Amino acid sequence: MMNKTMLCLTAIVAFSGTSMLSAGETVTLGTDDLTAGIPGSGPLTLGQAQKWLSDPANHEELDIKLPLGLSTGENDLRGVDANPLTRAKIELGRQLYFDTRLSADNTVSCASCHHPQEGFGRHTQFGVGIEGLEGGRNSPVSYNRILSDAQFWDGRADSLEAQAVGPIANPIEMGNTHEAAVATLKKIPAYVAQFKAVFPKSGVTIDNVGKAIASFERAIVTGPSPFDYVEALKPFESLEEEDFEDLKEDDPEVYQRYLELTAGAESNPMSESALNGMKLFFSKEVACSNCHVGANLADEKYHNLGIGMDADKPDLGRFEVTKVEKDKGAFKTPTIRNVALSAPYMHDGSLRTLEEVVEHYVKGGTKNQWLSEKMTPLKLSSQEKLDLVEFMRAVTGSYPKIASGRLPE
Repeated sequence: MMNKTMLCLTAIVAFSGTSMLSAGETVTLGTDDLTAGIPGSGPLTLGQAQKWLSDPANHEELDIKLPLGLSTGENDLRGVDANPLTRAKIELGRQLYFDTRLSADNTVSCASCHHPQEGFGRHTQFGVGIEGLEGGRNSPVSYNRILSDAQFWDGRADSLEAQAVGPIANPIEMGNTHEAAVATLKKIPAYVAQFKAVFPKSGVTIDNVGKAIASFERAIVTGPSPFDYVEALKPFESLEEEDFEDLKEDDPEVYQRYLELTAGAESNPMSESALNGMKLFFSKEVACSNCHVGANLADEKYHNLGIGMDADKPDLGRFEVTKVEKDKGAFKTPTIRNVALSAPYMHDGSLRTLEEVVEHYVKGGTKNQWLSEKMTPLKLSSQEKLDLVEFMRAVTGSYPKIASGRLPE
């Protein structure tokens, strides 16, 4: 017979990884087939696009699951009700994401500032647009956006769709106009065919460009990290050997899940330093999790950490959007998932390493009158600082395979 602990365990495991959604094809985001491009090589021809579009399965609305770790956020998916995901829409968005023809001089794409090989950000301090023009902020990452509403460091775009088309018309990013970008796409037969198939009522419009790119970005999620395996195994920690025997007999599905998680943890181990860092990260004393919380380890809120506030004319961040005094110098909390792959850090790219990030928090930020009350100096040893860095590195999971080429001819 299963005791109360084991019944609770069954419920926890079912919620975190084995529940199924109802209608439509159920897919787990992060799988390669959603983002690997239309099969074939070389530029995409109209005939190849039409053949792929002729498969009804590519137009089915997808029911979405998230991989281990992010799966605790499955009830909080953003944007998919208004803009349902289909394979055809994701694929169209992939092409647009990498296509420099959306820019005024055919040199810049979304990927220019949010590149898969650089953690879906860029290893430059600031974003670099047409003619080498620089902005004043670091390129935010474009993964795990399915768990996020407002976009940009200051949250000025209220949706991923709005964010996707913003850079096209920004003079120091793609330097184009929405009208010119749409006109360019209408001259490319394979794009026209895809827009007509994906958006039959409206075809090529700037709003549909945004919907397609947003759909592709929502399909980019991080896979399970060493931290996620440790977290997923916590419900099993209180079980003794005889409990596992009962579980094997009474609920073989959950027992199989335990074996899979154990194998995952053994293949993706956390070091002792990372485990110590995890305790510090979630402790009341260090309290990183006051802001880095939830499935994506980000609270989706805005905080003044003091970064850049000692400048003669500091970037006031969220205040420029809300005009609310307390928002001066506040910027959106970024996820720490895969943060080790997206240096430099902070909204202005001023911190080059995770070690520098930890030091900034240890000193309690840069003092200013709008500094977040959550920013207080920390007393950490040299080893504890290293442990925090090791933990952040242990929250690194895989990305799906993404084709950057295979664009319409």
